[in-house]
Amino acid sequence: MLNDFSTIHLPKVENVMEEFIDENAKADTLKKAMLYSIHAGGKRIRPLLLLATAKSFGTTITWEHLAVAGALEMVHTYSLIHDDLPAMDNDDLRRGKPTNHKVFGEGMAVLAGDGLLTSAFELTAKAFHGEFVAPLAHAAGASGMVAGQVLDIEGEEKSLTLDELKEVHEKKTGALLRFAVSTGVAMAVEKETPKISENMLVYAKSFGLAFQIRDDILDITKSTEELGKTAGKDIVMNKSTYPALLGLDGAKQALSEELEKAKRALKNVESLDSNFDGQLLEEFIEMLEIKAGE
Repeated sequence: MLNDFSTIHLPKVENVMEEFIDENAKADTLKKAMLYSIHAGGKRIRPLLLLATAKSFGTTITWEHLAVAGALEMVHTYSLIHDDLPAMDNDDLRRGKPTNHKVFGEGMAVLAGDGLLTSAFELTAKAFHGEFVAPLAHAAGASGMVAGQVLDIEGEEKSLTLDELKEVHEKKTGALLRFAVSTGVAMAVEKETPKISENMLVYAKSFGLAFQIRDDILDITKSTEELGKTAGKDIVMNKSTYPALLGLDGAKQALSEELEKAKRALKNVESLDSNFDGQLLEEFIEMLEIKAGE
């Protein structure tokens, strides 16, 4: 079901992003640099999660939904470009391709990220009368993802506690994922009840944390070719990770616990709203499960 949903809607999200950049980026090299990272692909988890959430509550997907989903992916892509810069994680590979600054130079990579970020807000403003601009800025900015990136940098060469590590990831990774879920709900539910909001927040938080735990696990169990980015980077940079704090088996257990929380939250929403169909969102959980032998 999720594969079919993705096959139908993600090409539309791609088109929205490409057309907006093509129409609005007036400097040719800047346009090429922005599109280079957009075209690099990726799982598109964030826009897909937003659209799937809205669909789960019975919404018909329109251009406005696609626009906000595309804007969310543009914010995520900007963050990857900047993360890979020598001043940050200093990486040469992203999504199986040379990083933006390796192709276009550091200055142009910075500007490509800037262009994607600002274009994302412009695109969001064109949908739903700008209703979701402020929440997106909050999730992406100094209260959310950027704050998490700061904590991540400051945590290098330190031994973070488990609570400190969770705070890093709840901001750096989790903020945009929570935006995807909360915005998908807001797009679809006219009178959102506190219980529905509470359980969808639990789903979003647990999914976001599980997403990062799994990423930490794969960083030490998969190859660079399998990941599409440099494997073992966390160890090289001496970062605190879930396997480092809990051991590999402990990290896998923590992953399972967060996924179970997410599943229970969806079951609660199903009991609260007879129109809610959680199958798409359950498949997101299944995507993060570590299979036997992995």
